[in-house]
Amino acid sequence: MWVLRISVFCSIGLIGGLVPGFSQEGEIPSETSPAETPSVPAVVNLTMAETLRRVESENLNVLLSREFVQQAIEAANRERSGLLPKVDIDVSQTRRKLLLSQVGVGVTGSTTINNFSAKLVGNFKIIDPTARAIYAAAKSGITISEYEYELALQEVLNAAARSYYTHMRNRGRMLLVESNIERALVLLDLARTKVEAGVATQIDLTRAKAQLGTEKQDKLQQETVVVESGLLLKQILNIDARTEIDLLSFRLGETESSIPVAGSVEDAYETRVEFQQAAEQLEQNKLERRASRWQRFPTVNIFGDYGYGSFDAFDLEGEDSWLVGIALNIPIFDGLQIESNKRLADSRIRAQEYVIKELENQIQSELEFAVQDARSRLAQIAVAEENKNLADEELHLAMIRFEQGVADNREVIDAQNAVAGQNDNLVQAIYLYNLARLELARVRGEVRMILSER
Repeated sequence: MWVLRISVFCSIGLIGGLVPGFSQEGEIPSETSPAETPSVPAVVNLTMAETLRRVESENLNVLLSREFVQQAIEAANRERSGLLPKVDIDVSQTRRKLLLSQVGVGVTGSTTINNFSAKLVGNFKIIDPTARAIYAAAKSGITISEYEYELALQEVLNAAARSYYTHMRNRGRMLLVESNIERALVLLDLARTKVEAGVATQIDLTRAKAQLGTEKQDKLQQETVVVESGLLLKQILNIDARTEIDLLSFRLGETESSIPVAGSVEDAYETRVEFQQAAEQLEQNKLERRASRWQRFPTVNIFGDYGYGSFDAFDLEGEDSWLVGIALNIPIFDGLQIESNKRLADSRIRAQEYVIKELENQIQSELEFAVQDARSRLAQIAVAEENKNLADEELHLAMIRFEQGVADNREVIDAQNAVAGQNDNLVQAIYLYNLARLELARVRGEVRMILSER
């Protein structure tokens, strides 16, 4: 039942790039000498697995998202620094002119005083609930950034897989167009022979020529479509635009039992990155509310320094100096800032809960529809194959009638157009089925699941 489809798509992987022919008539020759022509990278053979692997290592949007994760990690490290001791070395040399009347010695005039100081200064917040809550929220931000990276990765993986299937379909259509041209040439030769034999009219020959011209025009248009889809795939994978790409056939399983049921929606919640990200964002908002409450708590800070002081540096006449202390800060009135922060955090929590509820409804609906769509697309392949077989039979009968002189070639041309349409319809049905399975994998939370669905 699947022989024609398999032969079409296996051959797609063997024909290499179908970029418009460089040897076509009327092409303007290049004025660049061979020595000046830049080297073009070799042909890149792509399987679906290689395409998805390249996304992680080559796609610029994915690499950019990975940098955002690193930035979130360093932001958390910056907040953690507020929980650690601060130690500095403070060295200063000053020279000051002092009025003697200011020091109460009973004389007038002035004097100059030098002062040198070298100290090791330390400071440590032993109790600061707000700083600890802020650090906890920053660590949650790392997890959120990791989810954002995974979400961006899944989106690009989905786009790459769709582009892969689209380019494969377009190249499959190119094969169909070439087959249409071959059938048109057969009809033209037959019409010419029958006209020369006097058993057909000139209009039969004209119709055959017109049919061939139409098919050639379709090929020119399809060449542009193939180039466009190929460039899009290269852009996603960060491949040089001049490089030819050769896609190896990848089709999903084509049996009713191979399509999974919708499954537990709870399992989908656990695998869908955006749902996990929203849940983590809710936890971060709760940490922010906790931090707003902790702003009412006192903070305790210990500080001190130890060093050397004299009139001039290295004069060996100085003495050791030190300082140690503890400070307690109790918030009394902050202009109602704490209450405002608390209400803001409560609002963010409620908003995030709405987002999570909306995601639950969305995921459940997407899962049910994706399974139904995949099953429907699979059934449509069988219908498209049946229609294609009927069109082939119709063309066969029309050719017999024309060869026997029972009818002119209008029936043959109509039958050829029907075969071309049904072949294209079969290719499109397989393409839409593959996209449906791809969408099912995305809805279930992992695009790379399609690699195991053979």
